Amino acid sequence: MDAKGHDLATFPAQLRNRQILLCSESFGPVNGVSRTTLMIVNHLRSQGVLVSVVAPHNHTKVNIIPSTDAVEATNKYCPELRLMGVPIPFNPELAVVYPVRLSEIYRRTFAGAPDLIYLASPASLGFQVMIQLQQQRTEDQVPLLCNYQTNLAGYYEMLFPTRLARVASWMFSGIEGYLFRHGSVKTIFYPSTFSRRYLEHVARVQNSKLVVLKRGVNTEGFNPNKRSIELRRTWAPNGELILFTCSRLAGEKGYGFLAQVAAKLAETDLSFKLVIVGNNRNSIVEQEIKGLFEPLIRRGIVIFTGLKVGEDLMTHYASADLFLHCSISETFGLVVLEAMASGVPVIARDEGGPSDTIDHGRTGYLVPPNDLDEFARRVLELSRDAELMRQFGEACRAQALLATWEMIGNKVAWEMLDAIEGREQTAQDIKRAIARRGTTWPIEPVASLMVKARTCLSLMLIFCCWAAIGVCLAAINLIHWAKTLAGSVWAVGYIKNEP
Repeated sequence: MDAKGHDLATFPAQLRNRQILLCSESFGPVNGVSRTTLMIVNHLRSQGVLVSVVAPHNHTKVNIIPSTDAVEATNKYCPELRLMGVPIPFNPELAVVYPVRLSEIYRRTFAGAPDLIYLASPASLGFQVMIQLQQQRTEDQVPLLCNYQTNLAGYYEMLFPTRLARVASWMFSGIEGYLFRHGSVKTIFYPSTFSRRYLEHVARVQNSKLVVLKRGVNTEGFNPNKRSIELRRTWAPNGELILFTCSRLAGEKGYGFLAQVAAKLAETDLSFKLVIVGNNRNSIVEQEIKGLFEPLIRRGIVIFTGLKVGEDLMTHYASADLFLHCSISETFGLVVLEAMASGVPVIARDEGGPSDTIDHGRTGYLVPPNDLDEFARRVLELSRDAELMRQFGEACRAQALLATWEMIGNKVAWEMLDAIEGREQTAQDIKRAIARRGTTWPIEPVASLMVKARTCLSLMLIFCCWAAIGVCLAAINLIHWAKTLAGSVWAVGYIKNEP
């Protein structure tokens, strides 16, 4: 049972055949956020809920379960709608969606308004939906559920120069909080204490809206039984300890800190290999990350495998000895739970989502965020005690087995049903009030005109914001183009001068 008395072991039957519009900034096996969204979509559809997914275009094949009613509802139901946008230079898997009218999304998905809108980690698409929805009359507003999964304000602080970063982060937090506090937003899911602190104290969101929603993990897929001796021999032919990490190759993932840890460990008597799984479709950013490890790559200590998915990824996890998590911007950190399900102990910096996931001294270690020496010491401690590492691995697996996607999906479903039934009850109250009056308000046409005017103004605001973002993206692309050109010139000169 949850705090509202819902039985999370069962799916609410009243939600079946309801129309859910799910808007996501990315969809598919792109990252932890989109994998979480994919699992929720699959769970809802497997229970007969009509879920229409709206997301930017990408080049990733998505493994989704089709709706049970998709065939019969083809004339009024679009299971997946992809929108055009501009890829983000430092993370091309994500895109800034072009301005789009909410009414057009309604028309192309359900041929009308859905029963509920679910916003997965709202940003360019989610904010457009919220802004336009909040201009409508209260009785016309479809209830919104948001899943806060990405610390976008924190990214501003890392991407911009210090003084500008603080201003940009403050402005973004204010806008995000204003949208989240609106009455149309019924529930905001958050994954960790770190996230709740931001929503409460920075974005100033009402406590009554906040509902914790952990993430699940596929414990059949991520499983210690998938450990591959052959793969381990490929990485470490001399039986070295295998340190492992998995994430997109980007600065905010803590690779600078990880490179320092690896360099410090290389100065000790520890014989190890550091295996890094991940990529970045922006080759400039990827090469910058690899450059941090260049001396250790030349010595054969660090191995970059590129992107791995599916069974291949699961085998990579299970074949490691220790998982190192160095990002401090994660609201949850699904990779930590995947490592634990694989029976691999985790050492992480004590900030963000992993602080709630790791049981310090039982499933791994949490280290002060900037304590490089302590991080390296914990790696050495576990690497030199095989029995302790085995105990940690078993505890990791046991804890991961309690995090099932079914329970998480059911929790989302119950919150959805509560919001839908709440709106239906409000609509009935309005009808009864009108019946008691015996007539409609004479100012109804004026109210309708005001809604249209506010919607028009909101679209103008969206276009202006998009124009500003477009200028920023163009500038970043220009800088990356200049870096590429400079790198090519340097390479040509190096080849010509090479003896």
